[in-house]
Parts: sequence; C-alpha cells; structure tokens
Amino acid sequence: MKAHLTRRYRFSASHRLHCADMSAEENQAVYGKCNNPYGHGHNYFVEVTVSGQVDPRTGMVCNLARTCAWKSMKS
Repeated sequence: MKAHLTRRYRFSASHRLHCADMSAEENQAVYGKCNNPYGHGHNYFVEVTVSGQVDPRTGMVCNLARTCAWKSMKS
C-alpha cells in the first residue's frame, strides 16, 4: 500500500543588502528597506511531501523524526 504524508512548516529569515563601496545615502537609494542596518525580514512557508510504500513491520513510510530533523539545522 502506498501512502503520502505532507507536513507544512513556517519560518522567518532576514537579510540586509549593503555595498561597502557606496555611501549610506547611495545604499538607501539603491536597496531601500532592504538596507535597514538591523535587517529586513520575510516569512516563508514550505510544504514537504513524502510518498512511498508502507513498511509492514513499522507501519510507516519513513521515520518522521528524521524527516523533521532539518528544522533544527542552523547555517
């Protein structure tokens, strides 16, 4: 039997666009709100779907704990 499992995750990330060779005024004119010294953020959603045959021994398609492990990774 084939099964599908979908999980949705939400996360936030920030960035700052800045060129050290430009003045503060030039950076502001070129990059706008993305030049904020404290960063500029966005909210994201990601949807992960795993499909496969159900393991008759475990009743699972995959180890869900391992599938969700990427959430705790830091770059």
